[in-house]
Amino acid sequence: MSDFVSGAAVAEARQTIERLRASMRQTIKGKDDVIEQVLVCLMAGGHVLIEDLPGLGKTTLAYSLARSMDCTFSRIQFTSDLLPSDVTGVAIYDEQRKEFIFKKGPVFASVVLADEINRATPKTQSALLEVMDRARVTIDGATHDVGRPFMVFATQNPVDYEGTFALPESQLDRFLMCLQMGYPQLQDELEILRSAQTAYDDIVVKPVATGSDIQHLQNVARQVFVEDTVLDYILKIVAATRTEVEFHAGVSVRGSLALKHAAQARALVRGRDFVMPEDVSEIVAPVLVHRLGLVRASADALEERRTVAAILKRIVGSIVAPV
Repeated sequence: MSDFVSGAAVAEARQTIERLRASMRQTIKGKDDVIEQVLVCLMAGGHVLIEDLPGLGKTTLAYSLARSMDCTFSRIQFTSDLLPSDVTGVAIYDEQRKEFIFKKGPVFASVVLADEINRATPKTQSALLEVMDRARVTIDGATHDVGRPFMVFATQNPVDYEGTFALPESQLDRFLMCLQMGYPQLQDELEILRSAQTAYDDIVVKPVATGSDIQHLQNVARQVFVEDTVLDYILKIVAATRTEVEFHAGVSVRGSLALKHAAQARALVRGRDFVMPEDVSEIVAPVLVHRLGLVRASADALEERRTVAAILKRIVGSIVAPV
């Protein structure tokens, strides 16, 4: 049905994706929706921001994905005294060689957990802008590639505002999705309590995919066919956010591209070589909710996200989806 990617390639991709899903479900209990959204984000080559309370498995989610992919994992604890060089790396003068040697920072990993990103100053937060956009860092005029696949998991606590710095819109726009973990169901929490794992690095997961596998899947996702009627559907949703009186500004062009790429990735995760309208409508909230702010901002970040999500649901419901 698609002129861009073969059915065989989609079937092969689906097998790898299902192995990743099954691997992550071993440690992330009862959060199949979150796992799928993370896989969609991964297939689209994007980054994810997780806003939720401490202790709900945000770090475990990132670590289990890295281990399932047989990729390097790095955790950066963002604090107010963290410097940009602590993230990206620094050039150090070598007395013996009489030259500057670049010492890589923790951002040089396939999966990077930026823990409590809003505790760092805006200057340190901005150290992630280039690497999230281009998978590279520039130090003293020299460019260093971090390699691919590359994915940033950033977390922030929406309750504790003391000593935090709100992420600027330019930073938020770099995240493909914004997710919440939420409390587990009691039966799922019982399984967690029965487990002997007490920390995320206790997790033992057998890799089910390589970094090159992920890069191939990301290339396949970009070839998933999007019909013009579906593109028009995306544009109608985006245009509606730009005229919505409750939003202080609408979705940017980067946001509309993000919605398209996420829809292509969701179609691939669902085993299709073409995008359906439901692929768009089902990922509108996680892709756009953090890109929109209310005219009357709420003091509670989570409550504001819920309000934005409710408005987006109303907007999507008011637009006739293509058949």
